Amino acid sequence: MLNSLSGRFLILTVIFVMLAEVLIFVPSIARYREDYLLSRLERAQIASLALLADDMISADLEEELLRNAEVFNVVLRRDEARQLMLSSPLPQPIHDTYDLREAPAFELIRDAMMRLFDTEPRVIRVIGSPVREAGLLIEVTMETAPLRMAMIDYGLRILLLSAVISAFTAVLLFMAVRMFMVRPIKGVVRHMQIYAAAPEDARRIISPTSSLRELREAEEALATMQTQLTGALKQKERLAQLGGAVAKVSHDLRNMLTSAQLFTDRIEMSEDPSVKRMAPKLVNSITRAVHLCESTLAFGKAEEPAPRLSRVYLSDIVSDVIDSERLSVGDHDISFAEDVPGTMQVRADSEQLYRVIFNLVRNARQAIAQTGEGGEISVHAEEDERCWMIRIDDTGPGLPKKAREHLFTPFQGGATKGGSGLGLAIAQELIRGHGGDLQLLHTGPTGTAFVISLPKGEAEQ
Repeated sequence: MLNSLSGRFLILTVIFVMLAEVLIFVPSIARYREDYLLSRLERAQIASLALLADDMISADLEEELLRNAEVFNVVLRRDEARQLMLSSPLPQPIHDTYDLREAPAFELIRDAMMRLFDTEPRVIRVIGSPVREAGLLIEVTMETAPLRMAMIDYGLRILLLSAVISAFTAVLLFMAVRMFMVRPIKGVVRHMQIYAAAPEDARRIISPTSSLRELREAEEALATMQTQLTGALKQKERLAQLGGAVAKVSHDLRNMLTSAQLFTDRIEMSEDPSVKRMAPKLVNSITRAVHLCESTLAFGKAEEPAPRLSRVYLSDIVSDVIDSERLSVGDHDISFAEDVPGTMQVRADSEQLYRVIFNLVRNARQAIAQTGEGGEISVHAEEDERCWMIRIDDTGPGLPKKAREHLFTPFQGGATKGGSGLGLAIAQELIRGHGGDLQLLHTGPTGTAFVISLPKGEAEQ
């Protein structure tokens, strides 16, 4: 019962109804006490009428009148004269006096509670106004034991009635909660269980149908989450298939590049000065392509291999990237600038750092080329006590909105038309493998700037 929503609601309903009944009980019992005392005053006034009709009554009749009125003495004040109308011996001294004429509510409640919890029988004096203004006041003395018993009896009846009302109300609310809240929630849970059995099946996505605003909002949020999850699972499946395809292509491409590597070895033997100057760059490019294919095959479907860190001259890497991109410029008016100290050595994996800088420079060149206008790409490097910083700036059109929102997300952050969005994701992963960071400094119509940070110190343990 306590572990279910409807069960807890049932228990809370009973508690709250009983609490409300207690708040009603207190003034009710005070009102009952007041009515009880007023009825005794009225009886005493009626009993005193016999004496007004005949000045002399027998002792037996007087005793019977007082017994019927359930009082000991009756005093009636008429015309400023206080007259003892009926009297009998008091069993004990008067304990307290209560004036019911214009008594405030708080005082009536206080006196009622004190009487209810006072178990000792007392004799009290009660003062009130005569019925139909038959005098200035009427005063009686009476015993409190019958009053307290009557109050207890009345209170028990009130509590019993309250218990019946609270139980009946709780049952109705329990049924209403189960019908209008628990049942719809169970329906949502059932939809979640059905969807969990096959989340790739778009037919199992919940369709919001509830007429309750809060529950409908929950259904709509669940539908949105399920739609996104189903799309993500489908994308994951496509990525797995793509990974297999890439591995196969890399395998065959590696074999072809290995053959090309044999031909370049022979080209290096040529005596032609132009060939001798260009052959090393061709060999380096083919060697990097072979290593990349091997890394893809080794990597498979996990993550990039750990970098092999060593001291490398940054200017050599940047020069290789710039020379390679100059060959790809074609007829476009794109210039390159290098501002890298020739003596600067960075602690990095030369092949992975080449790929990072190459991706950034190539993206910049493609972005400028698509505009059909000229532009400039510059690579600047500097260092401080903590890290080396490599900045790549361009004067291109800036990144589109979608690319900015999914900058490092594979297959979503493509910056150029036809791009896959893998370049920046790979670059960030490679730099993180070095313990560094790749950040977008700014982008807009005047150009884009990325900065690579490579730490100088060892990783903290």
